[in-house]
Amino acid sequence: MLIRSIISSVVRPIGLSFHYTHFRSRNRSYCVFREMGQEVLLSRTKRHANFRLSNVSSFVTELLEIHADEPTLHVVFIPGNPGVVAFYKDLVESLYELLGGSVSLTAVGHISHTMKNWEHGRLFSLQEQIDHKVELIKQELQNNEVPIVLVGHSIGAYISIETFKGIPEKVLYCIGLYPFLALNPQSRNQSIIGKIAKSPIVCVALSSIAALVGLLPLWALRVILRKSLSKTWSNSAVEAGCSHLGKYHTVRNILFMAMTEFEKISRQVPDIALSIEREGHTHAFCCTEAGSTWVAHHVASLINNQISRSIH
Repeated sequence: MLIRSIISSVVRPIGLSFHYTHFRSRNRSYCVFREMGQEVLLSRTKRHANFRLSNVSSFVTELLEIHADEPTLHVVFIPGNPGVVAFYKDLVESLYELLGGSVSLTAVGHISHTMKNWEHGRLFSLQEQIDHKVELIKQELQNNEVPIVLVGHSIGAYISIETFKGIPEKVLYCIGLYPFLALNPQSRNQSIIGKIAKSPIVCVALSSIAALVGLLPLWALRVILRKSLSKTWSNSAVEAGCSHLGKYHTVRNILFMAMTEFEKISRQVPDIALSIEREGHTHAFCCTEAGSTWVAHHVASLINNQISRSIH
């Protein structure tokens, strides 16, 4: 039950995906919507994602990245909450392969959703996480002539839109996966998460319990994750859960960010197009190999279609 409570902030009952495109052609902008489920042929290109730490505005940031030799685009992936990039390893590697090795990818972790307590217990709001992504792109990619595509999962979709507003000259378009963009008053899960996140006492208690569980041997943590969540979780997801979700500072920041999410977007409903995912994958698609592969196909299809449109 402990781990289920911790992860509940990532499993939101929304099975939607949006594709918001701000594509420049002859000084005009377009909003493009594509149906999901288009097939993309697999490439023989295969590389493993590399983990790296970067200092962004004095904050230690976890990055997961694959660099193409001659990239035509740079995909910046923004996770949901928890903002642990290790959960997206299978997605990043599959997407690189599907795009034929012509696109560089960088998954950007949230501040203090990290393996180590680099920020000494400080809590970071949703707005601070948005500012962080803008600064990272300015620092790491501002001088790069390759255009950027933002891809966000859950609350990461909202962060992507806000990041785009901060650097519109660098970003071609945004893709949102299972976006969390508005509150659902009828959602029991959202109501429970909101009440937990608003209570400092409950947040401290849950974070403390998580920290105690995190002291267990690695094999025991793996068993707890498998038993309390799902046997379908990929090895990458299990390892990410073991390395990050048993940390006091990480869980406190997950819950604090969730609280500020509810405050920030209580009345925010962007005017965008949505498509419904009918393949049966959950909101936490990144925790299974099948979900990661299917979503990688979807994103690759959207990107390839947009590249094709730009050529013609």
